[in-house]
Amino acid sequence: MNLRPATANDAPAMATLHILAMRTLTFLPQLHTTEEAIAWMAGEILPNQEAWVAETRGDVAGYVVFTAEWINQLYVHPDHHGQGLGAALLAHALATGTQKHLWTFQQNDRARRFYEARGFEAVEFTDGSGNEEKTPDVRYLWRGPGL
Repeated sequence: MNLRPATANDAPAMATLHILAMRTLTFLPQLHTTEEAIAWMAGEILPNQEAWVAETRGDVAGYVVFTAEWINQLYVHPDHHGQGLGAALLAHALATGTQKHLWTFQQNDRARRFYEARGFEAVEFTDGSGNEEKTPDVRYLWRGPGL
C-alpha cells in the first residue's frame, strides 16, 4: 500500500470508488451517476479540501478527504476491506492530533464499529432530514489522542 496526496488525475478513480462504495449500502437511494461524481470530485472536492489516496498495485483502493475539523469522506474499495487501508487513511487524517468530526449513516454498522474502535464517540443522531439521502445519520467526534 502507498499513501499519497490525491491529484486532479485521481478524480475519476476516486469518484468511481465513491459510487461503488455507496452502492454497497443498500439502504441508501442511488442519487448520482459516476459522471456526476467525477465532476463533483474534480470541481468541488479536490480543489477545496485535503485528499489522500491509498494505492495498491498502482490503483486507487481507498481515499480520505478532510479539513482541519472534519473527516468528510473515507472510502475503501469493497475488495480491500479489512486490509488496513481505511485505518491508515484515517490515521493520516488524524495525525495533527486535533479533534475531528465526521458523519456516517446510522445503519452503516461496519463504519460505526470502525470509528468507535478508533476512539470516535457518537455525539448527535439525526432523522436524516439534513442530508441529501434523507437517511438517519450520526455525528461522531474524535477528541484527540488519549482522550
